[in-house]
Amino acid sequence: MNIHKRLFVLGLLSFSTTGLIAGHLAAEPQRPPLERLPIDDQLPIDKLPVDKLPVEPAIESVTEQADEGSHESGGMEKPHWGYAEGAGGPENWGMLNEDFAACSVGQEQSPINLTGAVDSELAQLSLAYQPTPLKILNNGHTVQVNYEPGSVLTLDGETFELLQFHFHTPSEHTVEGEAIAMEVHLVHQNPVTKALAVVGVFMKEGLENPEIAAIWPSMPTSKADEKTVADQMVDVANLLPTDTDSFYRYYGSLTTPPCSEVVNWIVMKEPIEVSRSQIDQFAAAIDEMNARPVQPLHRRFLLD
Repeated sequence: MNIHKRLFVLGLLSFSTTGLIAGHLAAEPQRPPLERLPIDDQLPIDKLPVDKLPVEPAIESVTEQADEGSHESGGMEKPHWGYAEGAGGPENWGMLNEDFAACSVGQEQSPINLTGAVDSELAQLSLAYQPTPLKILNNGHTVQVNYEPGSVLTLDGETFELLQFHFHTPSEHTVEGEAIAMEVHLVHQNPVTKALAVVGVFMKEGLENPEIAAIWPSMPTSKADEKTVADQMVDVANLLPTDTDSFYRYYGSLTTPPCSEVVNWIVMKEPIEVSRSQIDQFAAAIDEMNARPVQPLHRRFLLD
């Protein structure tokens, strides 16, 4: 075939291929630009708001995790991590162990700064808590109270059982960039799916808190295993604000290694009060502070 015939054939092939591509593009419906999409379409399907928040398998034993307890790694010696600047500080958690990688590369990390929330019609929470014997421990990172079965949170039609609650100072979440004196986290888990739901309650400096006053005398002042306090009950309902219908929701992670992105977060807007003395007693028991810095929101939505 001479050069002119070859060019003619190549021209036909090019015209045919271009026509097929153009026809395909013309037939395919075009999505509007991202910024014009409704909220649901901007999010991955497993990050949709309110009733579409995802249910994912969580860590096997939430009571043994760092934010929700202390982290064990297959029977091996666990890497040292903490809150002070340095090799074991929050900025380096993701490099301490391959299991902690999400702390550095995760896109749905907690805590966050609570600002710019999307006004949403959030379903009310159903909180059914009952008193439990006081079982308290200090894992070196926080003071934690373990809860017996029977207290539940119902969220989006799913039941989550309260496993434990623990404390942070200052608060891990911030409001418009401002931290509160303390924050308590109520950690729940769906017994079937293992999904997590954590209720965060701010604790501002003010009057002495009666429930904290009942717990603190039994608080270990250094790292110690769980102990059951004889003839003493604790009721986590007394650590909830009066208004439990006003809260933020978003999808995030544990706030300590391994920073697993498996948490449905509910953060109450109204704080409870705790005295300066009670704040100082807790800080002394956990070496001054135990709050991870706030993390970027990235493509998530904060709802209220």
